[in-house]
Amino acid sequence: MKSFRSPSGVRWGVDVRSPGASNAMVLFLHPDGRSSRKNRYAWYLEQGASARSVTTRLTPSAVLATLTDAELARLFRRSMPVDAPSTPYNRQLDRNA
Repeated sequence: MKSFRSPSGVRWGVDVRSPGASNAMVLFLHPDGRSSRKNRYAWYLEQGASARSVTTRLTPSAVLATLTDAELARLFRRSMPVDAPSTPYNRQLDRNA
């Protein structure tokens, strides 16, 4: 597992899960640890020649080894919460209908 410091100063744990032939899920684990609600994820897309082979699979350790600080920052900017919010996004729209 790697660590990543976000622009707000929070030090996140970084793990790789669900590897495929050309992509893998990069999971940002919040240091709080009491709940997974603050965790975030983003998809890593392999660009090399091995990404074109459907018979090979990425390994989490290999993906983690290739992630630079700049790549982690880019993935973090594009990351999404793992857990859904407690209220639906369009709750206000539902009230006005």
